[in-house]
Amino acid sequence: MDRFFDRYNTYRSLIDTRLSTVIDRDKPVTMYEPARYVLSGGGKRVRPVLVMLACEAAGGDPRDAVDAGVAVEILHNFTLVHDDIMDRADTRRGRLTVHKKWDENIAILVGDELMGIAYKTLLNTEKGDMRALTRVFTDGVIEVCEGQSYDKEFELLPTVSEEEYMMMISKKTGWLVAISAEMGAIIGGADDARRAALVEYARCVGRAFQVQDDLLDVVADKEEFGKPIGGDIIEGKKTFLLVKALNRATGDDLALLEAVAMKTATQENLVARVTAIYEEYGVLDIAREKIAQDTDAAIRALEALEDNDGRQMLVWLAQMLLERKH
Repeated sequence: MDRFFDRYNTYRSLIDTRLSTVIDRDKPVTMYEPARYVLSGGGKRVRPVLVMLACEAAGGDPRDAVDAGVAVEILHNFTLVHDDIMDRADTRRGRLTVHKKWDENIAILVGDELMGIAYKTLLNTEKGDMRALTRVFTDGVIEVCEGQSYDKEFELLPTVSEEEYMMMISKKTGWLVAISAEMGAIIGGADDARRAALVEYARCVGRAFQVQDDLLDVVADKEEFGKPIGGDIIEGKKTFLLVKALNRATGDDLALLEAVAMKTATQENLVARVTAIYEEYGVLDIAREKIAQDTDAAIRALEALEDNDGRQMLVWLAQMLLERKH
């Protein structure tokens, strides 16, 4: 197991090293200082490492996928900067968000600049069909924006169906994971069958990752989680847990959940009460089962690939994400 961690950290270090060089200008200071601030915020770098691992699993050299991986990571950070503005978030990864540390105008410009830098970095990729890579990357931009739009629309609705929720997260969260695998497959020279297998793996992992996020919001250890427990409940977010509970609860429990969904809940100890409802209706266990099912499906998808170091790392990555605490 340690060798997988070591390998993952090696790949993450390659990503971080390259990420530290993508901004090669200093002026205007009001643009590039906050842009560097965003990219220095740390993180697991799951998406860019996935680009490298998918390339390796397809039979390519993972180092050929570093620039594409960094491009995906920059794109991911672009979405976070703009999401934080829309969500009025004060902090991200324990630091002030850009619009709080500077202002909203700067945050909008920094996000736009990061998008440009992402494309510029992607164009440094020398292996694989660049037209195909750019098409997949651009589709990712469009789908993520659609996902965010659905997420904001859903905030105004009293309830959404599980199908609508899964569609939304497949765009907002899952699509960047999927394009990470597909871009790695393209760079690694995968045929259609192996490319499809890697995309299916990533879609399943992306679903499991988001439902795990929803679950951790109520069951994680506060110190390990790094942010207040129950934030999604307080903000009335349509999570997998809330959607499932709204379809199962009755009476006063249903009334409270509907108030949470419409952001009108005023009950004291709201997080504890809603969490108790989730437990009462078996929603937490349903979420755990969903995460396990999607993780198993992701690993099964890899059976279409040759058994190499990249495939073994992808199996480990899916299992690691299943066990994460934050």
